[in-house]
Amino acid sequence: MDMLHLDNPSAASEWCVLQREQGRSLGFVATMGALHSGHMSLVRRAAAENDLVAVSVFVNPLQFNDPGDLDSYPRQLEGDCALVAGAGGSMLFTGSLEEFFPGKLAQDGGLEASAMVDPGSGAEGLEGEFRPGHFAGVATIVKRLFEVTQPTRAYFGLKDFQQCLVVRDLAFAQGKPEVVLCPTVREQDGLALSSRNLLLSDEWRAEAPRIQQALRATRALWQQGQREASILRACLVEGLADSALEVEYAAVRDSLNWTRDEPEGSLVQAVGLVAAKAGEVRLIDNLLLHMDGGVDSV
Repeated sequence: MDMLHLDNPSAASEWCVLQREQGRSLGFVATMGALHSGHMSLVRRAAAENDLVAVSVFVNPLQFNDPGDLDSYPRQLEGDCALVAGAGGSMLFTGSLEEFFPGKLAQDGGLEASAMVDPGSGAEGLEGEFRPGHFAGVATIVKRLFEVTQPTRAYFGLKDFQQCLVVRDLAFAQGKPEVVLCPTVREQDGLALSSRNLLLSDEWRAEAPRIQQALRATRALWQQGQREASILRACLVEGLADSALEVEYAAVRDSLNWTRDEPEGSLVQAVGLVAAKAGEVRLIDNLLLHMDGGVDSV
């Protein structure tokens, strides 16, 4: 079956309603386009676990606190459509902010404050501090995407750990859909796949894997039996100390009990998280220290 490409959320919603009425299960993958093999791994898993797969491509202005970052975000819709079709996607849809939120835009073209969604406690600290308003934008568009598609299951990659917390809690509060969290897909040298990697110069591309190297060194310390939060964090910081990257944070958190500030004492489960700038390109990554391999929940 050829993949269907729809250019507005209303048409996508009608298609999804029809599939549900016919008793088909629907997997959903939300993206901002510039797709890579990480996105395709989500589409393929959704195709394996559901009758049909819907994919959204929408560069969401609500989650960009830097207008320059929004303007420079790569866009390649034609190529995205080909990739999704090849990975087993059934329908891909796009739309504008006005089409997603009809009648709710303010005079400046943004969304009215009353329409924004509280992202919850998972948005506190780290990314929430460095990107104010980002997670409110994420929660708002994801809630709308869930309304449009009403999927059986929704698939998200773990590369943005806090986003996974926000999405998981949003779905839990609504009672649906089932959120499936999937391992981060990486380049051979460990760099997490990201649409922003396309913007890296050769010099910064060579430096970027230092993030994952530092995270893996911290996991190795965990595997040796270390559980003290402050010592694990010190290991992560030290792993980036002589890097040319501009580190915004290198932190450890309890992966089950998220807190704005660093936890203290011994941890039972943990995640290491890093955000750093490689020149003008901001990169994020994380690693569950207590696990090695696939994960469906955090």
